[in-house]
Amino acid sequence: MLLIEINILYFRSMLIDNLKLFLQIVDKGSLVAAARDSGLSSSRVSERLAALESHFGVVLLNRTTRAISLTEEGRTLIEGAKQILGEVDDLESRIGSGAQTLSGGIRVSAPCDLGRAIVAPEIDRFLLDHPTISIELLLSDGYVDIVGQGIDIALRFGAITDSSLRVRTLSQKQRILCASPRYLQERGTPQKPGDLKGHNCLVMRFGENLDNHWRFLGGCDGSGSEQTVVVRGDRVTNDGELARQWCLKGSGIILKSELDVGPDIQAGRLVRLLEKYTPPPVPFQMLFPPSRAQPRRVTVFADRLAMKFMSTSARI
Repeated sequence: MLLIEINILYFRSMLIDNLKLFLQIVDKGSLVAAARDSGLSSSRVSERLAALESHFGVVLLNRTTRAISLTEEGRTLIEGAKQILGEVDDLESRIGSGAQTLSGGIRVSAPCDLGRAIVAPEIDRFLLDHPTISIELLLSDGYVDIVGQGIDIALRFGAITDSSLRVRTLSQKQRILCASPRYLQERGTPQKPGDLKGHNCLVMRFGENLDNHWRFLGGCDGSGSEQTVVVRGDRVTNDGELARQWCLKGSGIILKSELDVGPDIQAGRLVRLLEKYTPPPVPFQMLFPPSRAQPRRVTVFADRLAMKFMSTSARI
């Protein structure tokens, strides 16, 4: 009986180790990279992946000589593996260091400028309180595969098309039309949305979508009707921080979240335009993978970020 119990414990330990290796393979993008990072041989990594697939009776990764891709079963396993390993980390932390100690890794995705200006400083403060936690911050203004890339928390503006994700709405944020004093001095100030067709507008690209249909509400007639203007300019980027820098240099007009340009407007570096024609507010949300539970360290940091953003006002 004792031998059977020892074998069961060994099997469970190997399963946990193989789950960790599976997440490492997905994170690194190849078996070779995972082998290099883990200190194992490529053949050993391949054997352990095969053992994991044999255990579940499914193919987890489609493998070619150049790349790997997750199967649907592999995506499902990522969710469960992160939950299980997170709970193991939390259990070890509570047993070894006391109930108030948090440890382990957190993977966060955020828009570029928001990530640099607000999320990164909040990470610094959080890690001072929880030195046994590590956080990886991935900055992107485009589409991010939260499940496929193993993201624990993602911050995003606008409508969410993936209904499987868990969503925590933080607030409604206003988009602000603005330009630098230098640009307005050289090119003039638009008085109504239609005037933007004659101006150089700095356009953002989100994945395959070009954000060049700018919407406005209200106007002098008080009707509150919506207007949409198709804008264009000599610069397009998928990096919101770069668009903001172009605007600060006087290269054109941008439409950005109040979180991104509020401090610039307060300081006079940028000037708010068309205040009578307010763009519709957009939801600002925190996204989580579709697992039922998440590690306590993720919950604690998510609550910390939520408090930060709900207390952050552009004051413009």
